[in-house]
Amino acid sequence: MTDFDTTFSADGGGGGQNLKECELMIQKSLKTPMVRFLREHLEKAGCPVQQNFIRAINCDQSHAGGYVPGQGIVVCGNRTQMQDEVNQVIIHELIHAFDDCRSANLNWTDCAHHACSEIRAGHLSGDCHYKRELLRGFMKLRGHEQECIKRRVMTSLASNPFCSGSTAKDSMEAVWDVCYNDTAPFDRAP
Repeated sequence: MTDFDTTFSADGGGGGQNLKECELMIQKSLKTPMVRFLREHLEKAGCPVQQNFIRAINCDQSHAGGYVPGQGIVVCGNRTQMQDEVNQVIIHELIHAFDDCRSANLNWTDCAHHACSEIRAGHLSGDCHYKRELLRGFMKLRGHEQECIKRRVMTSLASNPFCSGSTAKDSMEAVWDVCYNDTAPFDRAP
């Protein structure tokens, strides 16, 4: 998620935990190997993650969190319930932050740029691991990862007002091979 679909409020609604619990989960997540690895590579790329870069808020939308260019990562405390969810949000959004950092000309209003970062975040974060897909009710065992990534990219692009109609699908397909195979900062997809 980028700043197209960031509708945040002080009180939000809908399930999840309170912000204090979410903040504790964020602190715990910062100690996980994957999050530490991504933070380290953001720093190496010239974009150190400051203390307030990742914060808990309540959200008025259905996303679990998002990356807001120039501001950082938000985790929606009212939309996340478990440590694993918070970890996944942070990992996914740190990949967006890494893309934003390493690219001098990343333009989130360009549908192809947005699609590329979503493809990479979906592929590299583990969002589409088959166990997560089974929990979402998707039972396909073969080819599930790419199908899941495409579905989730299209959902994200639908929030981008610059990706209307067939532009989103066309943009995703145009950049798929290059972006799916770009595993930086990893040597290969985790």
